[in-house]
Amino acid sequence: MEIAEASPLSVTIKLDFLKPFEAHNTADFTLQPQGDATRVTWAMHGPQACIAKVLGLFVSMDAMVGKDFEAGLANLKSAAEG
Repeated sequence: MEIAEASPLSVTIKLDFLKPFEAHNTADFTLQPQGDATRVTWAMHGPQACIAKVLGLFVSMDAMVGKDFEAGLANLKSAAEG
């Protein structure tokens, strides 16, 4: 994982996975100020190998990696508020 770009309203991270299959993706975090809070949203994109496309038909990729990103966002919230 490498921070590729950062600004006050966004962070772009380069992600290189080895397991369960090799993948090279980008994750974008967008920060939207909302009064006293900030809404953080994220998206992940990149090329998909054939096996990833087949796996995507049977397994929700959001369910597979989403919980890790949600945990990271919760940790970010805790650190920002603490």
